Amino acid sequence: MFLGVDGGGTKTAFVLVDRAGRVLGRAQAPSSYYFSDGIDLVERVLKQGVDAVCATAGVTPAQIDHAFFAIPGYGESAGDLPVLDAVPRRVLGHDRYACDNDMVCGWAGSLGAVDGINVISGTGSMTYGERLGRGVRVGGWGELFGDEGSAYWIAIRGLNAFSRMSDGRQPEGPLAALLRSRLEPGSDLDVIDIVYNRWKGDRGRIAALSRVVADAAALGDASAAAILAEAGRELALVVDVTRERLGFAPGETVPVSYSGGTFAAAEVLAAFTAALESSHAGYELRQPLYEPVVGAALYAAKLSGTPLDRTALDALRSVPQNAAEETR
Repeated sequence: MFLGVDGGGTKTAFVLVDRAGRVLGRAQAPSSYYFSDGIDLVERVLKQGVDAVCATAGVTPAQIDHAFFAIPGYGESAGDLPVLDAVPRRVLGHDRYACDNDMVCGWAGSLGAVDGINVISGTGSMTYGERLGRGVRVGGWGELFGDEGSAYWIAIRGLNAFSRMSDGRQPEGPLAALLRSRLEPGSDLDVIDIVYNRWKGDRGRIAALSRVVADAAALGDASAAAILAEAGRELALVVDVTRERLGFAPGETVPVSYSGGTFAAAEVLAAFTAALESSHAGYELRQPLYEPVVGAALYAAKLSGTPLDRTALDALRSVPQNAAEETR
């Protein structure tokens, strides 16, 4: 059996899949994004999730043939890699595993681990693509000066629009009322206290406000709709750059898919699709085949040298995806 672990900015998902393509167990644990809370967080989260998914499936970690741990932020601080690489050994009690960034399981899940490009947009954003055995990542520079088109990026722009509406610097639309209802400030200026002091600038809590922006756009808020459209265009841009860096030929078909909760907003997906179509004729947009966490399990099987066969892959396709594809 194969363990897939998909770490994200909001939660960490775990799934056990057998060679026949049956899901034996699932579990969920808190975010494994460690840059805010320290690297020790990773072991605590992974142990919690592995213990839970093994208990659900009625197995022990020793029975897992291979595992793939997708850890957010992996590779972004070279000095942390030896620590991160060693954590699963203590959690599993064996070394039949591999670690990498969560972008890899997004690609493996959405495209079934074939050549092409996947764009992730959840709490953060980035692309990962492969062509002829070579992988390329674009984006994912973090919320302070990157992650364009992500849930956090959308939420920050939504809060900016709220501040402008409150001041009278732009006309007030449905976004203002929805944010007041969501945050329940005593006065509009209390939003500063909520975000900076009570939430301590928490990345996941801020990113969750992107849903409010999407709701406002659905009610006709022009500012919210513009934010979502810009997010879609930013995500198409990173796909285009990834295509160039992978060296796809001008006439070559490039499979493209997507993962992450931001794409649940129809305006984001529509703008993303339109921008792709206008930038290059060779893109073939595909709906995601599997959840990223299932992609992690597929990648674990591939790394073990025993990838799942077509019958098993088809069986997995029939398993309902967790709507839980949130803000990663």
